[in-house]
Amino acid sequence: MPERELDQLFDELETLEATVDEDARERVAAVIDAAEDVEDEVAYLEDRGAFGNVIRGYDRADITETFLGSLLFGVPMAVEGGTTEVGAFFAARPWFLAGTVAATVALVYGVLYVADIQDVRVKDPLLGVLPRRFVGVISISLGTAVVLLTGWGRIDWTAPAVALGACVAAFFPMAIGAALGDILPGS
Repeated sequence: MPERELDQLFDELETLEATVDEDARERVAAVIDAAEDVEDEVAYLEDRGAFGNVIRGYDRADITETFLGSLLFGVPMAVEGGTTEVGAFFAARPWFLAGTVAATVALVYGVLYVADIQDVRVKDPLLGVLPRRFVGVISISLGTAVVLLTGWGRIDWTAPAVALGACVAAFFPMAIGAALGDILPGS
């Protein structure tokens, strides 16, 4: 709402407040307080620039942003030989593999819903509880890791434990990139 319209609204509310009975005056005062809170929130969000967007839903544009963020962080993992070494390390230590998966899931949740980078709202959760954006970021980044590492010949599924470990090693940064790629444009 433009500033001039807000000023006009406040003037009209103050005029109304002066002309009504005591009970209505209290209600008008409450409306004025609420309008001032909205005005403060709008000013705060305008000051944040590219950040502070309210993000709802999860559509094709979000899926594309998720995929591109995943690729941006994942291509270096696919060309780096150390990813397979980490996969071998994880194959010998399944607790580290499980811990990395848990840390990845927790970090993605934190980036999306806790870090307050954007105001991400949950709309139409899957099965009534799973946020679509969260499921999308996790599944797209994991799928991209598997397809990219396999397609580029970086892993060999004849040694599935090592291949899985390498995919999890790539999944970690790819999931963070996917989450950031999705929410930073603010769609």
